[in-house]
Amino acid sequence: MRNKDFISIHDLTIEEINRIFELTKEMKSNPKKFSNSLEGKILALIFEKPSLRTRVSFEVGIRQLGGDAIYLAPSDIQMGKRESVYDVGKTLERMVDAIMIRTFAHKIVLELARAVKIPVINGLTDLLHPCQAMADYFTMIEKKGDLKKLKVVFIGDGNNVCHSLMFGAAKLGVNFWAVTPKGYEPKREIYQLAIEDAKLTGAKINIINDPTEGIKDADVVYTDVWASMGQEAEAEIRKKIFQPYQVNQELFSLAKPDAIFMHCLPAHRGEEVTDDVIDSPNSVVFEEAENRLHVQKAIMYELMKDR
Repeated sequence: MRNKDFISIHDLTIEEINRIFELTKEMKSNPKKFSNSLEGKILALIFEKPSLRTRVSFEVGIRQLGGDAIYLAPSDIQMGKRESVYDVGKTLERMVDAIMIRTFAHKIVLELARAVKIPVINGLTDLLHPCQAMADYFTMIEKKGDLKKLKVVFIGDGNNVCHSLMFGAAKLGVNFWAVTPKGYEPKREIYQLAIEDAKLTGAKINIINDPTEGIKDADVVYTDVWASMGQEAEAEIRKKIFQPYQVNQELFSLAKPDAIFMHCLPAHRGEEVTDDVIDSPNSVVFEEAENRLHVQKAIMYELMKDR
């Protein structure tokens, strides 16, 4: 890849995205071919936010490629409190080959990437979740084929997942709808960047507030929790505001009959989605979760293979 880091899908060219997808497909179908491809490489995993899927997929992924991982919990580092981001980065780059970071403020990832010469992978920030969105679009390709023929609808909070899905849609030529309550739309600066990218691919990026209008004839219906980590104090207020945006069977029935349901997990069943949708034959949430492993292996390989 042109950049040494993987921080945002917006930073990638369509050729780079397709290269990752091609590599993901090959790694998923023939994992033994790459079993020693990152032999001797060490990945540092910085977690300021806990996660099941992110930790397991990166640890398993690097080991399946022949490397190893070091898990660093919030109490191990306390970046910005016990030690500066710069100092953490400059120390780690002398001992490891790449850093994956899952944190709150997006500026921490940017600051870390500026500080070090080794690759930095964005495992999640409050602004973006690019690894998740890459796995999502790879799953859509597996299930639906040509992305440019799809209507992808995200229903709920215009959050980090929504932002990265929007960036991915703009790069890949996907018709994307963000359907949110008023006041909870995606950030304006993300939308504007996506619109610029969409001019090159023909993607249509839409933001509306009516869930019944937005979901009509959708090929892909995607939702996420109403209150993310760090927003717990708003949870009860958000439940009332977001209730009309619950993906239940009544709302999901307005999508195409063969529409797939997606969720980045963990899900709050009975809130943003009901059991009859997430457990239905249309749901691909666990295939989607598995594809985090395969996509991230491809990303790590592309960033670390020649270092």
